[in-house]
Amino acid sequence: MTDRYEALRQVARREGLDAIALVPGANFARLFNQEFHQNERPLVVVIPAQGTPSAIVPNLELASFAKVSFEGEVYDWRDQTGYQDAFDALMKNNNLASVGVEGQVMRVFVDQAFRKSAPSLTIKDAQRAIASLRLCKTADELQAMRRAISITETALANTIDKVSVGMSETAIENILVQQLFASGAEDFAFPPIVAAHTNSAKPHAHSRDDYMIKAGDALLIDFGARAGGVCADMTRTFFVDHCADAHAEVYETVLAANEAGHVASKPGATAHDVDDATTAVLEASAFADRIRHKTGHGLGRDIHEDPYIMRGNDETLTSGMVFTIEPGLYELSEFGVRIEDDVLITDTGSESLTGFDKTLTVIG
Repeated sequence: MTDRYEALRQVARREGLDAIALVPGANFARLFNQEFHQNERPLVVVIPAQGTPSAIVPNLELASFAKVSFEGEVYDWRDQTGYQDAFDALMKNNNLASVGVEGQVMRVFVDQAFRKSAPSLTIKDAQRAIASLRLCKTADELQAMRRAISITETALANTIDKVSVGMSETAIENILVQQLFASGAEDFAFPPIVAAHTNSAKPHAHSRDDYMIKAGDALLIDFGARAGGVCADMTRTFFVDHCADAHAEVYETVLAANEAGHVASKPGATAHDVDDATTAVLEASAFADRIRHKTGHGLGRDIHEDPYIMRGNDETLTSGMVFTIEPGLYELSEFGVRIEDDVLITDTGSESLTGFDKTLTVIG
């Protein structure tokens, strides 16, 4: 029988650790194909380099946890008595001197509970080593991602047909959300960004209900569906009623950078190579002072994950990796343009999983 924990055991051995501890999140969901939410009640699975795994589970989650068919010892606890006894029992029954954890996910109070049970325990941030197991997507994950992207693109097409001068950003966002779920989304990949005029120059803007879209405005929409536990992430920038020549020049520059990133994306290239090719187009333009971020990030069960597409990251791209190419130019006092695709590295090159038209488009 295949040991579903073997990859994590290998991480523990490579890192010189006795065990890996997982909490609910992307790595947990991929291992068990079951989603649990982080809340005030700790749920932790401990996977030793060798031997039987253990889990600390809130009593009220036992029925849900049973669905993962866990093979090891379960230490449950109740709100009335607290969780420390469960940590104490697990550590007493397992000879662990060191544990690797997800540094971006593990919370302080869980760390403290481990340390209270075993003051000499070494806890190491093994985030990158653990997350590296998700770098190359499985066939099921890619199928789910294609579905999430299809839902996203359908929702966007149905939304922009309804945009007109005089609407607020929040009104457009409300339509987008309705279309997203009507198209089959299970959830947001992240809260949508709908930003016009000067707001579009803020890469992580929040929609406004007190600004009404005007003719000539740039309208930036950045969002994605979640389906099958996997995220889509796409940005398109439109112009409402008409597009000024100066705005069109900026748009075409960003589009050229996006296309350069696609060309540079292939197995054997590095994340640095893709960012360098993309950013070089922006730097060579008259708008170099408007560059505000790297080219992209990995995409999968988390909206942002490895590999990060940035200069200085010499991680080699291999078949099965998925990341975004999302160059942008932002003039804070006027407008911003970002064009974002989701890209899969294949055996021979790359495939743009997003197919939504990138030609400069006027709507409304």
